Amino acid sequence: MTTEYHDNTEDDSNSFWSKEPRPVYFSGVSRFRRWLFPALTATFILVLIIALGASNAAKDVHRLKFAVENNKDQLTSVSEALKQLSSLDSISRAVATLKCSLERLINNGSAVDGCCPLGWELSGTTCYLFSRTSLSWHEARDWCNGHESHLVILNTDEEWDFVNHHATGTFYWVGLTDERTGKWEWVNQTPYVMNRRRWKPGQPDSWTGHGLGQGDEDCAHLHSDGRLNDLHCSTRLRYICQRHSQHS
Repeated sequence: MTTEYHDNTEDDSNSFWSKEPRPVYFSGVSRFRRWLFPALTATFILVLIIALGASNAAKDVHRLKFAVENNKDQLTSVSEALKQLSSLDSISRAVATLKCSLERLINNGSAVDGCCPLGWELSGTTCYLFSRTSLSWHEARDWCNGHESHLVILNTDEEWDFVNHHATGTFYWVGLTDERTGKWEWVNQTPYVMNRRRWKPGQPDSWTGHGLGQGDEDCAHLHSDGRLNDLHCSTRLRYICQRHSQHS
């Protein structure tokens, strides 16, 4: 039996020469091209965002400028209104002076104790304002102080009688408090001499169940029957201001 041997050298050589050359890839250039479009897209989006942001910022600046100009006009209007109020106050004072002079003429030049601003009541040499609006005790105190007066201080029976005659039926703050020292005193810090007949029965009681915040009832008011009662100072009531009458 004869064994045949096949020489594959020729086939191998043909195979070698017939192979197509492998393509040469330039990896750096290919990778650059691959990322070029996304990078350009991202850059475009970034520029667009910046442009839109600049546009919105310009709009915000415009709105801010408009708001400043608008507020400037409002501030000017407020300033003018305050000037007008100041003028009205001056006019009111002038009218009060004329009223005082007119009263002297009506009385044929006879001596009079004085006169009060419009809306105030005269008793002796004292003017009283019985308010028609309601404020807390502190607000009422400040309002009176701002109008050359103070919350009413009652020392004599004549003062009590006059005030009660005008105040009966309504609650009014008076200038009496124990807030500063724990002892009752008038708004000018003169001590108050306790007189129980001037108070409602069982008052003052410094009640803490009022539900109006911290503190007890530190401020006094006239009850509808003309007697005193203590209340929390934040309660809004009418009030009585007091000042000296003016002379022409």
